[in-house]
Amino acid sequence: MNFGVITFPGSNCDDDMLYVLGDVFGHRVKKIWHKETRLEGINPGDCIVLPGGFSYGDYLRCGAIARFSPIMNEVIRFAKEGGMVLGICNGFQILCESGLLPGQLLLNKNQLFMCQDVYLKPYTSNSPLTYDLDLNKAYRIPIAHAEGRYYADDETLRRLQAEEQILFQYSSADGTVSDASNVNGSCLNIAGVCNEKRNVCGMMPHPERASESALGNTDGRYLLESIFSWMKENYALIA
Repeated sequence: MNFGVITFPGSNCDDDMLYVLGDVFGHRVKKIWHKETRLEGINPGDCIVLPGGFSYGDYLRCGAIARFSPIMNEVIRFAKEGGMVLGICNGFQILCESGLLPGQLLLNKNQLFMCQDVYLKPYTSNSPLTYDLDLNKAYRIPIAHAEGRYYADDETLRRLQAEEQILFQYSSADGTVSDASNVNGSCLNIAGVCNEKRNVCGMMPHPERASESALGNTDGRYLLESIFSWMKENYALIA
């Protein structure tokens, strides 16, 4: 399978993702500039990644300008045709701004930039990012954001719960989901969601920053390996 990593002006986690997907996991991966108008070399069984960073300096709203970059027309088309799309941090914000994922990411409840390890409790195994995860375990994954507080109206939140579109909730180390573990004030402690078709996923924490033992944490590997397993299972006939 191939992976395409979109680079916007202000992206700063694109090379991290390229390295982890390519050098650590050995997949074919290419960088795609935001002004491109075609997803060259990306096929229906492949995956597009929108990485973290501060696209366009986070002016207006995080992800609001990047949503109108030329390549996003192709990303939206690719997603609507069933292609796998993953957004991490700023990428999650862009996917919400583009309408590919429900909700919005607002300023953290403490109004500060937060850079620390947090714990995530998987909400469901019925998604690419959680496919192989233990639902009774909390995974330690870094965050680095100022506008990561997930918000959606009550009707949307009820739908996300009922359809198991919530991927992760901020939790304590033992997996307890509570107000005390809600680091940024997100509705329902939400740290990531997927669309109804489950081929578009977004999350604020950075699994690519916890994928090598040299970094002191490999919990992020489990999330990325879940994507590989899910893609092999669901795209087997076309990959």
